[in-house]
Formats: sequence, C-alpha cells, structure tokens
Amino acid sequence: MVVSGSNDRHYDWVKEVKEFDETKGGVKSLVDDGVAKLPRLFVHPPEILHGNPKLDDGVHLDLPTIDFQDVGARRMEVVEEIRKAAGEWGFFRIVNHGVPLETMDAVLAAVKRFHEQPTEEKMPWYSADVRKTVKLNSHLPSRENDPASWRDSLSCVFNDDQLDPEDLPSACRKEVMEYVKCVIELREIMAELLSEALGLRSDYLSSMECMKSESLVCLYYPKCPEPEKTFGIPKHSDTTFLTLLTQDATGGLQIQHDDHWVDVPPVRGAFIVNIGDLLQIISNDKFISVEHRVVAQHVGPRISVVCFFTPSLKAAAKPFAPIKELLSDENPAVYREFMFREYYEYYKTKRPVGESALLHYKIR
Repeated sequence: MVVSGSNDRHYDWVKEVKEFDETKGGVKSLVDDGVAKLPRLFVHPPEILHGNPKLDDGVHLDLPTIDFQDVGARRMEVVEEIRKAAGEWGFFRIVNHGVPLETMDAVLAAVKRFHEQPTEEKMPWYSADVRKTVKLNSHLPSRENDPASWRDSLSCVFNDDQLDPEDLPSACRKEVMEYVKCVIELREIMAELLSEALGLRSDYLSSMECMKSESLVCLYYPKCPEPEKTFGIPKHSDTTFLTLLTQDATGGLQIQHDDHWVDVPPVRGAFIVNIGDLLQIISNDKFISVEHRVVAQHVGPRISVVCFFTPSLKAAAKPFAPIKELLSDENPAVYREFMFREYYEYYKTKRPVGESALLHYKIR
C-alpha cells in the first residue's frame, strides 16, 4: 500500500481510506512495516489537536476513587460518593469491586496476544460491516475528510448479554467470556447503586433494561511515529448509558474537567467508570457525560478493554426520555423523547464536528 505523507499537496481522502482498508492489517501493520512518518489519513487539523486554548494539557487532579469494600455495610456512603462523582465529574475509579485481578490481567494479555498475531491470522476478522457482532477494524471515519485515529479494535457485541463463544477469536475467547461474565455481575451492582444515587428504587435502571447488552471493545494503540499530529481517540463523549474500562500500565487517557484536560493514570486492578450521554439524558442532567480522549504516544502498545452498556433488544425498540420520577415543576424535562438507534445514528453521521449530540435532543 502507498500512503500519502502529511505534506503531500494532493490528497485523495477516499482513495487513502480505500487503500488502507483493503490491507485488512490495521494500524498495527503500519508499525510492523516500520512506518516513520504519519500517513496523511491520520493527521488531525491543528484546531482539533490543540483544541480550546483555555484547556491545559495533562493537568494532575485526583479522579474520585470509590471503594466497594464491604459495600453492603457502607451502602449509604458509597451511594453518596457515586452521586457526587457522577454529577460533578462524570468519571470515577472503583476499587475492591469483586472482579478478580487475574481475570482483568488475563483479558488484557489476551487482547495483546490477539492484536499481535501476524496480519494474515487477523484478516478473517477485519470488517466494516456494522451488522457483524465480532469484528476487527481501525474505526476509519465515516465522514469524508475526517481524520482517522491511531488504534485498532476488536469489537464483540453481546446482545441481551449473549454471544456464542465460537464467534470469538480463539486467541482471546476464554478470557473475553470470563471477563464479560464478571463485568455483567458488576453491572448489576452498579445499576442498583446508580438508581439509589438518583433517589430511585434500587432495581429501577435494571427494570428499564437500559444496560442489558454489552459492546466489548478490545483496543490496541501501537507506538506512534509522530504522536503530536494525531490521537489514539480524539475528544468525544460516549453514546451509551455506562462504560467500564480496564487499562494496562501505559496511560494516555485524559478527561475534561473544569476547563482542564486531566490525566487518568492507570491503577492496576481498578475500573474506570464513566457516565454515557444516554444516562445523562434519562437522569435529566443529574449525572453528566463528559468529553475524554486518548493521546497518541511514542511508547506502546497501550492495551485497554472498554465495556459499553447499551439497552436490551426489547428496550432499544422503545423511546427513551428523562425519567418521570425525577421531574417536577421546579425540575422540568431538559430533553425530548427519542429512540436509541436515532441517537446513535445522529451522533455518528449528522452531528456537527465538535458539537455534543446532547444539544440536538434538548428541549428548546
């Protein structure tokens, strides 16, 4: 494959995307080929790279950490900590959550093992077909002239908590299945605590089935030849209800808080939890979904496993809106009713670049 350099005067975006995609090798194959200059397809414009001049890069503030040890006996304390963190930060770290450390370490190792197979071993999994429940790709942009980002991902969709293990690559099958089993158990605990933090009965969010499916994204960020020109993932908020992240020791995640980009250093055995757009909507802004990003780096690879919780198939066919029990004359609905698929498609294909999709669904 011939890839244009970032200084080329003539740049055919459509051609570059097509050529890159046809290799089915992802970003990892570029690194394996010894790429020394960032391909033009991955170069982000200066206004995106540098963003808001009011934001400082990599400020060190303490992300809220919530200890789930003896959560039964300390329930009111934990619920209050979640309410505060979800409402003020949108992100928090949880420790002593019950998922075995060996399970977390094993899935990270398995994801690394999968991505570091020879390209020809991974080619059968490479696809841009959104209907496939298991696929490998590099998240190439869907809108013309949007830049790509420096990462590969294996996506595994568990609709209604179910996915045939045989659909998964053998290189990570056992570890992914065990990990998902554990995070589903943790999700049930989180759903109860989040419900109570909203002042609702503990089974409220579970009864809505708004987090009954999982999209597990196994991310591989290779070392980058020119990290100052691209991102691992540019700034964004999550379109889902809730996200659980485990990451290796490399680091690179930053979240936006109080007009700063805040580094989120890895803590072995901890989960990073963040509120998605849809939970902000149904909570009527009691919880917040904040923008975050992953910087590209000279070092690598960085491995992370992200579990996005989405509605059950049944719930996805029904409209979502702010929870009625949270509304009053003093606290009217901030958002209009919408369908889950409608929100996702607007975010991906129609949302103005750099604008939150939440604005489109606010009641004017």
